[in-house]
Amino acid sequence: MDIQIGLTDNLSNTCYAPLAALMAHYQRKEVFAPLHQVQMPMRQRDFSPASKLTQILLSMLAGCDTLAEVNPRLRQEHVLAAVLGLPRLADPSSLSRTLDALTLKNLDELRRSLECIWRPFSRVHGRDWRRYLWLDFDLSGLPCGPRAEASQKGYFAGKKTFAEGS
Repeated sequence: MDIQIGLTDNLSNTCYAPLAALMAHYQRKEVFAPLHQVQMPMRQRDFSPASKLTQILLSMLAGCDTLAEVNPRLRQEHVLAAVLGLPRLADPSSLSRTLDALTLKNLDELRRSLECIWRPFSRVHGRDWRRYLWLDFDLSGLPCGPRAEASQKGYFAGKKTFAEGS
């Protein structure tokens, strides 16, 4: 599937265009393929368990804090469903039953699958841990001096602070 962004004469629209482009990219690269390794003892009606797990991840990326928010936010998103190759997105109750059906073995499979998904995108595994990792925990909100190492403009407690000399 080629990703094309532009104007169209179609009456379909989505407010999640960046998410649709991201999901199209993920579909092409088969990023969520490891979710098929989670073998759940469920009957398959409209959606496979892997498809429901993908939709749960999609709802998180769409900003849903709970599965109850899936219907108000994503129910009418037919374009987003089409990107996943689905006629529509699953109901929150169906997604919830999928999570309820996870056994301890399934949770271990899901954990391994998710690690296969995020590991290539993680910068942690590529870091040379023999070198020091410097963390700045200065919570004072005071401006830093012009000779402070790596000083830059910042934001603190609703008030902009600037490095002196910036």
